[in-house]
Amino acid sequence: MFIKNVTDREFKKYGQVLKNYDCSEIIKKMESTPLPSDVIYEPSIKELEDLKIAEDLRKREFGELPIQIGYCNGNNYLLNAVEYHRSSEINIAVTDLILLIGCQQDIEDDYSYDTSKIEAFMVPAGSTIEVYATTLHYAPCNANEDGFKCVVVLPRDTNLPLENNIEKVGEDALLFAKNKWLIGHKDTDLAEQGSFIGLIGENISIK
Repeated sequence: MFIKNVTDREFKKYGQVLKNYDCSEIIKKMESTPLPSDVIYEPSIKELEDLKIAEDLRKREFGELPIQIGYCNGNNYLLNAVEYHRSSEINIAVTDLILLIGCQQDIEDDYSYDTSKIEAFMVPAGSTIEVYATTLHYAPCNANEDGFKCVVVLPRDTNLPLENNIEKVGEDALLFAKNKWLIGHKDTDLAEQGSFIGLIGENISIK
């Protein structure tokens, strides 16, 4: 799979590279976070949210809405699923990493999605990017054999468990967690977790 860079023009429909942020402190703090052989996601880490950059991001990127700052770390080479939110997501690449992304507008009327439409983008270490609300994404992939670390910034409570049972009709069938709509691939265990299975085609691997 051809891997583009987030600095390339092709990324502009999916998000933008953010500038004028000092990420050195948060990247340093991320050194002590775990790097498992699989993937770990922690939505809210107080030590990250107490840093100066947290207040900068809250004011400038989320228009003063409450936010959470966590991380997604680990080792991964597969697409497995795509998700979207009703809001942008900010990622800070602590290491080089690769994002597999697509457009919500390409989801079919039956909420299936053809994985051949997915594109791959390198996010160089130290980069801060905005991933638009309409951009399909999931866990990052390894750019190097020693894994990836990524800071994830979202509106407060995103990805936490739902408090109400929603009838699984139409787009509501995709609602998997708070502010999280998910489409899984059949070659995963996501169906057992209650995910809508609608990815059509290959479970893309960057290996």
